[in-house]
Amino acid sequence: MTETSVTKDDIDELGPVDWIVVEFPGSRFKGEIAPELASLVERNIVRVLDLLIMRKDEDGTLEAFELSDLDDPELGELRTYETELAMLLSEDDVAAIAAAVEPGSTAAVLVWENTWAAPFGSAVRRAGGQLVASGRIPIQALLAVIQEDEEELAKEGS
Repeated sequence: MTETSVTKDDIDELGPVDWIVVEFPGSRFKGEIAPELASLVERNIVRVLDLLIMRKDEDGTLEAFELSDLDDPELGELRTYETELAMLLSEDDVAAIAAAVEPGSTAAVLVWENTWAAPFGSAVRRAGGQLVASGRIPIQALLAVIQEDEEELAKEGS
């Protein structure tokens, strides 16, 4: 990740930054996630730092698009973030992400700041603390545990 619009003075107030790649098999990306993303931004839960749409043809040819390159119907409300984007993703980042995308698919790459956590992170830094580990539990893993617990309870109830 390279360029950013975040200045050195802003770093102390910056919240944790995350990224995701969401694949849409069959290249059926229509921007339907835009209202949910807009809600998160409007409630100051996240700040969009970078957003890229990429299409991978069946032959593996990759096209990456900035929001200004796409038609409005494909974007929905996502276009409203275009002027706020920091353009953090480098060409190397895009190439690495493209390797994970299946041919014949469209993917949305989203980089965001967790603005809800910025005050806590700033307080930790001012107190001399530093992050030494972090992680995320995939929702699929949580669902599997819940299902396993339900099956175990059903066996005990029989």
